[in-house]
Amino acid sequence: MMKRTLTAMALGASVSVAAISSAQADGHGITVAYFLEWPMPFQFAKVEGMYEETLGVPINWVSFDTGTAMSAAMASGDVQISVSQGVPPFVVAASAGQDIQIVDVAVSYSENDNCVVASALEIDKDSAGELAGKKVAVPLGTAAHYGFLSQMNHFGIDIASMEIVDMAPAESAAALAQGSLDMACGWGGALRRMKEHGNVLLTGAEKEELGILVFDVTSAPADFVAEESDMLAKFLKVTADANAMWADAANRDKMLPVIAQDAGMSVEDTAATIDTFVFPTVDDQLSGKWLGGGAQSFMGGVAGVFVDAGSIPSALDSYAGAVNTGPLEAAKGM
Repeated sequence: MMKRTLTAMALGASVSVAAISSAQADGHGITVAYFLEWPMPFQFAKVEGMYEETLGVPINWVSFDTGTAMSAAMASGDVQISVSQGVPPFVVAASAGQDIQIVDVAVSYSENDNCVVASALEIDKDSAGELAGKKVAVPLGTAAHYGFLSQMNHFGIDIASMEIVDMAPAESAAALAQGSLDMACGWGGALRRMKEHGNVLLTGAEKEELGILVFDVTSAPADFVAEESDMLAKFLKVTADANAMWADAANRDKMLPVIAQDAGMSVEDTAATIDTFVFPTVDDQLSGKWLGGGAQSFMGGVAGVFVDAGSIPSALDSYAGAVNTGPLEAAKGM
């Protein structure tokens, strides 16, 4: 059983301030959160110093294990921008009253966030009911958690019957390999390692058919968005340019090794992972499917699933205020 609500996690989670050096001590630099083993085109620009060159300020890049930790770091003022934060942890924080906003769609990845059942159980989508009573590791408040809840709901499995452990994907991948878990949920490199010891219940395409979308956003505290909108627009412009570079196959050989090293992965694993990602263009992001209305509606659905599961006490009436397209629209004009 889950011993604590996601709201409590969102309000009580903390990160080591010692791990976040004071790049903004002079009042001009910013700290940006990102994930290791989560390769994206922006990392080429990160390594090449393109962000600093364009923004004109020092940037302190800090890696995190979960999107919930990103929320906590933004709440404490230690982080100004979070790249590729999952929608579910964003929704949990916003629902708890944290004033943060989505400023772009970082990546869509229905094939790269999932739950894996231990091979020894021989359970697939046709026998998923056998998961009742099993031990599963889930990083609470993340996209993987939302996907887990949605899939269990689809299969009619009462999560109250399961032993649910809150674990970061890297840790649960190791635990699954050791045979101490029946199922583990996660993403990226950890998911790839999980699949060496088990199988997914539903493919990315099958999840999308059920309305289980999986995408990350770039997020920031609302006061930072308001006060530093020009800086944020420049940041998003660099990100968009990096995505456009990656979309041109001619740049792949140059960019891939740099991205791999920054992600802490082999070139082969990086290629396998990033090939499952979709990086929407700025025009796509501003369309109705995404920030033009789709994302706001989707967040309401995510919040509803968490409320029904007892993970958060309540949802916002609307998540329209949790999206601010101003900086992205400005970036489009740059």
